[in-house]
Amino acid sequence: MIKKARIKDGPEIQKLINGHAKEGKMLQRSILEIYERIRDYFVYRKNGRVIGAAALAICWEDLAEIRSVAVKNSESGKGVGKKLIEACEDEARRLGIKKVFVLTYIPEYFRKFGYKNVNRSKLPHKIWKDCINCSKFPDCGEIPMMKELK
Repeated sequence: MIKKARIKDGPEIQKLINGHAKEGKMLQRSILEIYERIRDYFVYRKNGRVIGAAALAICWEDLAEIRSVAVKNSESGKGVGKKLIEACEDEARRLGIKKVFVLTYIPEYFRKFGYKNVNRSKLPHKIWKDCINCSKFPDCGEIPMMKELK
């Protein structure tokens, strides 16, 4: 059910992400941003439709970010998000990455999977390049969390 995203998945991924963004759960993504990073995305399909998505963005030799974890509201609570996070973590391990982080408005969700709050200063400045173009910069309120992979 979880596969790497394809170009044709872009509009459905955007609809999921931006639906949650309107609810204040995450930041919006343009279709251009999604197409540029389509290789980073995993999708969860049900009956041929994308009902969940998440991306793994490599930041440094030992660090990656799990981004844009979004699940269709009607499928919430069924383990789809967990499976997407696990797919991202598995790919990070396969690549030899030791730590993954998230920037989130919903820290309690990621705590369930072993993520811990970290100080922003623990993350390399390179990761903030996306923030400069954000409409909420510099005070978006996202909470940085990290997990060491085993």
